[in-house]
Amino acid sequence: MSTLPPIAVFDLDGTLAETAGDLVGTLNVILEREGLKALPLEEARDMIGAGAKALIQRGFTATGEPLSQERLERLFAEFLDHYGSHLCEHSHLFPGVVEALDTLTKRGFLLAVCTNKVESHALTLLELLGVSGRFAAICGRDTFPHFKPDPRHITLTIERAGGDRSRAVMVGDSRADIDAAKAAGIPVIAVPFGYTDLPVEAFGPDVVITHFDELVAAVAILVPAA
Repeated sequence: MSTLPPIAVFDLDGTLAETAGDLVGTLNVILEREGLKALPLEEARDMIGAGAKALIQRGFTATGEPLSQERLERLFAEFLDHYGSHLCEHSHLFPGVVEALDTLTKRGFLLAVCTNKVESHALTLLELLGVSGRFAAICGRDTFPHFKPDPRHITLTIERAGGDRSRAVMVGDSRADIDAAKAAGIPVIAVPFGYTDLPVEAFGPDVVITHFDELVAAVAILVPAA
């Protein structure tokens, strides 16, 4: 029997925090620098969820502009530079996040973040949002050689945090989160208010919650008590 504690692993963008305003704002800076039209937030919001490169690619697809790999790499670097200075101008935690995190901690759970944001941006954003100290590990797209939907992104995050993989749960908002958790053999809770082009129910999560005040009860169903 494992002596490691149970663990809840969270995606960041669209799961813990509403970050669309700052992400789409940076995308539009990049598009306008390239002579293209900015995209409305409501149109671009669901392009988020698979990392900055995918967001840039989807943005260019929406404008009908071709995008070579070389150009993508250049714009990716520009995106990271600009976004790193505008991480938390409009971003905020979703309602109930802090209370849910604190309750899980009191019940003996470790907490971790597994995001397709680059690690430095994830760390800084969570610091600015006032919750970074609650997590035993904060792992980004560049923390390991693998990132979601590769299941190793989640399992390596659990290992780094010191949690029990057999008593782990993933909380996310996108297909990448759900597919990675399933491939890792870890139950997954989805939130429907994040960034996805299809309803999260279509990807087959174990549970869907509509507010973070439902999270602790959902975790209790899926993960043995601490």
